[in-house]
Amino acid sequence: MSIGAVVGLGNPGTEYAGGRHNIGFRVVAEMARRWRLDVWRSRYRSKLVRRGGGRPTYLVKPQTYMNLSGDAFALFCEGEELVPAECLVVVDDVDLALGQLRLRPRGGPGTHNGLRSIVEAVGEEFPRLRLGIRGEHAWDDLAEYVLAPFGPDELKAVDEMVARAADCVEAAVRVGVGRAATQFNQVAATSE
Repeated sequence: MSIGAVVGLGNPGTEYAGGRHNIGFRVVAEMARRWRLDVWRSRYRSKLVRRGGGRPTYLVKPQTYMNLSGDAFALFCEGEELVPAECLVVVDDVDLALGQLRLRPRGGPGTHNGLRSIVEAVGEEFPRLRLGIRGEHAWDDLAEYVLAPFGPDELKAVDEMVARAADCVEAAVRVGVGRAATQFNQVAATSE
């Protein structure tokens, strides 16, 4: 099934913009930059922009906060008459090392509350691209950790990961999730 939308998860508001939990928003913003799309509309409790062509592709940033992402996702799918399997969700994953990508055609939510919300709203049949956000330093409070910004020593790896994730999204849109996964599901090389 072809991809009709790329849905990046994150939290709205400038106080969350640089946080680990907002890496999905960053990838969607990079896609908008690459596709030269800059007029975002507010619909379905989300910000969205659409690339035209033979088949339109939407870029979507739910504005419901992470734990309620499923509400916006379900509204968007219903409103644009897309099935969840046509919507690639881009999300952070604290269980993956910083820089690692994992693209899957379906699956459970794992420990991620945003994915859990989507699974509760529409089921598990949607592709997801998980981006590793786990740095080398341990944390005491997981919620605090994922909302905190990346450290200065991590920024180069984050920028590289966002670029690779955008490449992965473009491949998934062009050739499908399965072929893109074969190319991009590898452990990231560490930055020097």
